[in-house]
Amino acid sequence: MPGPISSATDLTRTGTRAIAIGLAAIVAILALAAFLLFVNLPDTNAFNAAIERLILENRDLTSPAELRLIEILSESGNTLSAVLVSYRGVIFVLLVFASALLITALVLVLALIALNRKLAQVQKAGIQVSSMVISRAERKVYLNDMELNLTEAAVETLAALAEARMDGEMLNGAQLEAVVSGKRESDCDEAAGATRIKRLRDSLGNQIVSELLVRNIARQGYTLAIDKDVIRMI
Repeated sequence: MPGPISSATDLTRTGTRAIAIGLAAIVAILALAAFLLFVNLPDTNAFNAAIERLILENRDLTSPAELRLIEILSESGNTLSAVLVSYRGVIFVLLVFASALLITALVLVLALIALNRKLAQVQKAGIQVSSMVISRAERKVYLNDMELNLTEAAVETLAALAEARMDGEMLNGAQLEAVVSGKRESDCDEAAGATRIKRLRDSLGNQIVSELLVRNIARQGYTLAIDKDVIRMI
């Protein structure tokens, strides 16, 4: 026992460490990208500084037309500075949004991986049923603490499978159809039994439960994947 427990603990720690490293890598990459982008963006005051330098170097520009040109250049510089500031804000918001999307995507992928592992474990172990009571008169099946209403055909199909399970047998499609319909097996075909199984699974509703409860063993037949001692017929 200590071996498996230690192994599971190590796997959990490794998974947690991988998640932390992945999140840190995403944040670091986006932070580096933001730093390089903002460093390489033009200075918001570069145009104004160039205009000021132009005025200082050409103090003899005194005609009305020249002064008007300088005024227009100054207004253009202020407008350009405002545009560059807004661009920086937009870029910052987009980077934050991209970070949130990447982190969310990573979390969802990890959640899907964990869910698939749990489903694989459930499928491997089978559904855990401590009690199954089939009531033909009420057309109901009591599965653990769940009460399921079935059609008459579904109840009869489930009852046939339950009786075969209690006898330690499997039923192929033709045998199942013969038991439920009362016909001779030679007069029944495999497809009819398969159809009854499909309708039973549809009546059970939950796809995972129905797939795990009613098993199809290749080249052998259909069976209930539960302990025969928990089955009761009323």
